[in-house]
Amino acid sequence: MSSATHPAPTRDQAINIRATRQQRDLIDHAASVLGKSRSDFMLESACLAAEDALLDRTYFVLDPDSFDQLTELLENPPDPPEGLREFLARKAPWE
Repeated sequence: MSSATHPAPTRDQAINIRATRQQRDLIDHAASVLGKSRSDFMLESACLAAEDALLDRTYFVLDPDSFDQLTELLENPPDPPEGLREFLARKAPWE
């Protein structure tokens, strides 16, 4: 789908922060390497950090039977498939 059919939402909210010159220069350099503007780089980075912070705190509720099943799987995980065991036993090409 092209952006012509689905335009990006308008950015109408300002976020202002203070930084040291070194922090700004570091951010500018990273943004430049990725071909992004400072704003795009900072917004994407902040959103990824926010998602990670929230995902680390995800809360879910299970009924007692489902909780028991989950606990059983966590305490006694199934054996990995043979193909995975073989793959993990291989020496890495750079070793």
